[in-house]
Amino acid sequence: MDETLRQIGELLLGAVPTVVLFGLLYVSYRVLLHQPLEAVLEERHRKTQGAMEKARADVASADARTADYEQRLREARVAVYQAQESRRRKFQEATAAALAEAREKAHAMVRQTREDMQKDVGAARTGLEAESEKLAAAVIQAILKPAAGAPAAGGRT
Repeated sequence: MDETLRQIGELLLGAVPTVVLFGLLYVSYRVLLHQPLEAVLEERHRKTQGAMEKARADVASADARTADYEQRLREARVAVYQAQESRRRKFQEATAAALAEAREKAHAMVRQTREDMQKDVGAARTGLEAESEKLAAAVIQAILKPAAGAPAAGGRT
């Protein structure tokens, strides 16, 4: 057993430089490679996350602007429809007023024409009455004149 312990001691004593070299290698790896690599990876992650957050913020901003644009577009459409409706109503009112005025003028013309016709009918009646009296007098005279020169009634020739 002494021999085994001695061999283990020699083995451990021979391993000390290897352990020291391994420790130095580990420390130099950590200082020279691992820490800078971690810093680069952390910066990369930070930039990636920052870019993703910025992209999310840009998308949210674009969504907000799009919603605002759509809202303004809806408001503009409503304003256009209201203006069209207002113009349509004004046009209908103007048309109705022009139609009422035309009807009134037509009614006035009809009244005037009726009055003129009644005057003409009255004048025609007066003229016809006078003419009928003249004609009646002429007829009576035409009947009486031949009778005055003719034999008495009831006689034969």
